Amino acid sequence: MIKVVEVNNICKRYGKCNVLSDVSFQIQKGSICGFVGKNGAGKTTMLRILTGLQKADSGEYNTFIDNLGAIVETPAFYPEMTAEENMRQLFRIKGRCSFDGIEELLNTVGLEHVKEKKVKDFSLGMKQKLGLAMALEGEPEFIILDEPMNGLDPQGIILLRKLILNLNREKGITFLISSHMLEELTKVATHYIFIDKGCIIRQMTAEELEQECKRTLCITVSDQAVAEETLQKRQITYDVMQPYKLNIHSKITITDLVIALKEQGCEVLRCYEQDENLEEFFVSMLEERV
Repeated sequence: MIKVVEVNNICKRYGKCNVLSDVSFQIQKGSICGFVGKNGAGKTTMLRILTGLQKADSGEYNTFIDNLGAIVETPAFYPEMTAEENMRQLFRIKGRCSFDGIEELLNTVGLEHVKEKKVKDFSLGMKQKLGLAMALEGEPEFIILDEPMNGLDPQGIILLRKLILNLNREKGITFLISSHMLEELTKVATHYIFIDKGCIIRQMTAEELEQECKRTLCITVSDQAVAEETLQKRQITYDVMQPYKLNIHSKITITDLVIALKEQGCEVLRCYEQDENLEEFFVSMLEERV
């Protein structure tokens, strides 16, 4: 696979606090990589280093692309200017000789109908779109987004998700996305990087995540006391969710479970499998590190 970014042993300190400790990872071309970690884990600092907004104390990173786009933290605009005027100002700053391409960028993010509207009157979702239009200036091969869905309403989240997927599929743009909205991240990400306390704790593909997420058997039984006694004798771990409703965490097939309980006179009235989601998987990883 072709790499767009390779990070090797990046370290960053603020005073006595280690923000990043020997951070190393790679991002493959054409991927949408979710960057997952708690507040203060070092995500934004790493993104600022990748975009040149901050310097690492040690280590190095290499980008194998010609152009990088980014929205790190809150996008900055001229609020009294329109969307089109903000784009023109960006083109001037970048030394562009003409304003050709502005209309196409605004069309790409769905802001063509409000290009004459002042940014101070934009919703948060519209501002995020304008920020993405700015990040797309120069036809970047790789875009970094820091919490792009923060504050968006459900419709805004859906529109932004579709936009990211379209840019990835149609233009081949690689994305690195930091987000606390983990459920939403699973709808776009092909790869994941997990960070905790400034250290990379895991890198994996979406397929690997799906395989490793624990599956829980959720059952409703006719006799809770008998069910619990049977499970305990077999050393099967479980949680009582509600009266007569239990979640089974040990590896046992539905057939074996039903037979084991039926032999003790307990009927399984309902049974289904439930997969661990990304948030639960991440929390489990953190708990294992304690």
